Amino acid sequence: MLLRELTITNFINETGSNSPAPGGGSIAALSAASAAALIEMVANLTIGKKGYEEVQLEMENIKNEAATLKDSFVLYIDKDAGAFNQIMAAFKLPKVTEEEKAMRTVTIQEAFKRAAIVPFEIGKSAYDLLDLAERVVLRGNKNAVTDGAVAAMNARTAVHSAFYNTKINLSSIKDPTFVNIMVTDMSAIESKVDAWEQAILQQVRL
Repeated sequence: MLLRELTITNFINETGSNSPAPGGGSIAALSAASAAALIEMVANLTIGKKGYEEVQLEMENIKNEAATLKDSFVLYIDKDAGAFNQIMAAFKLPKVTEEEKAMRTVTIQEAFKRAAIVPFEIGKSAYDLLDLAERVVLRGNKNAVTDGAVAAMNARTAVHSAFYNTKINLSSIKDPTFVNIMVTDMSAIESKVDAWEQAILQQVRL
């Protein structure tokens, strides 16, 4: 079953069930996809409109970039759930012989790394959405400015949500070099994302 092919109602109900996936990572991907879709919408509502002739090419480029990111985030909904399922499968591996135990340990660690990398990629890409959101807020159709603002808020939420899921998986990884690289990269983004979101929202005049 592909989560991305469920109806909205079925997806929400599946999230609320006793199944551990989809979880926070998939929801982060959904938040990012929603943000990208809103950015794409504002660009579409700007293209061809009187008074916005000077930004037509920019909006075309934003529309295309947002659409590509949107499709990527939709795929991440299942990728994140799949990464979690790989952890569960790794824990079920046999551990009778010493060789089996060693193989199981390696497989579990690799599964945790994958489960950390997937939401990290979601968060990193969601951060890139803030640039697009800012541009549609500043130069897009003013009648849709709040949609651009909501996109910025969803993008910020997606960054933090995704990184939380990365961090919980990092706590089970025994490779300090891997963990340090991930923590450093996330910290660099987290140190800027909140201020950037607020700077975008301050540009919204209602």
